[in-house]
Amino acid sequence: MRHYSVVVVTAVKHKDIGALPELRFITYLSPSLPLELFEAVVDHVRRHVGCRASLRAETSVSGPRRGAGDPFSRGEADVAFVCSPSYAWLRELEPPPAELLGVAPVFRDRRNGGRPLYFCEVIVRRDAPVRSFMDLKGGSWAYNDRCSLSGYHGLLKKLTEMGTEQRFFGRLIRSGSHLKSLEMVAQGAVDAASIDSNVLALRLRARPELRRVLRVAETWGPFPVQPVIVRSALGTDLKKALREGFLTVDSNPRARRVLAEFGLERFDRVSRETYESERLTAPSVIPN
Repeated sequence: MRHYSVVVVTAVKHKDIGALPELRFITYLSPSLPLELFEAVVDHVRRHVGCRASLRAETSVSGPRRGAGDPFSRGEADVAFVCSPSYAWLRELEPPPAELLGVAPVFRDRRNGGRPLYFCEVIVRRDAPVRSFMDLKGGSWAYNDRCSLSGYHGLLKKLTEMGTEQRFFGRLIRSGSHLKSLEMVAQGAVDAASIDSNVLALRLRARPELRRVLRVAETWGPFPVQPVIVRSALGTDLKKALREGFLTVDSNPRARRVLAEFGLERFDRVSRETYESERLTAPSVIPN
């Protein structure tokens, strides 16, 4: 768990902050998105709010699992970076332990038009005889986890749109992360995987030699990017201060340099309708 010491800042302390010893952030999106990105964001936000903060990474899943408990209900987290299926599942609980903060990241990608969107990139080996998704029927597929939109639920949506209710793949493997799925395709261990477009862009930038090995066979989307969610019980003033912190992160020169390194431009406003419009009606499990 990363801890940040108290720093005197010009941010105004809101009335419901004093009783909170520290803000507890958790990201479910690392290591696929580098932890340093979230550290820079959290550092700016806690300076804006004017209190201590801690950050931890849950690396085994893209968000709280449906019906498996969550850190908000247990009082263990205040703010989280999660994939949108987990947000939808948390909203099903009564009362909902978490809600949208109302902000989401905007990554550098000309296709998203400066909006908080992203894509599912279906990757295959460059030498694979695959020209479309249908060419993968009977083959092998790696997915990161069942809480991921880009790695799993985007695939469910694709299969549903195709009217495929029977087994499509010969082999389906849970890899544990986008980075592992990507490596499995590169090594020929599986035929294909669907990767978060921002994760793929960062990985190809870090390892340009992969461009000679991998290619994108299809792109699905756009989809609303992963939201920032907060514990519902937090005070209104604190939520407002947090929202302001995220929306001003690009005005911080130090944070802006780190974010630019990882392709994140800023945070923008989002609403519940943004994510409710993408409710997936697909089955919860891929036939296999």
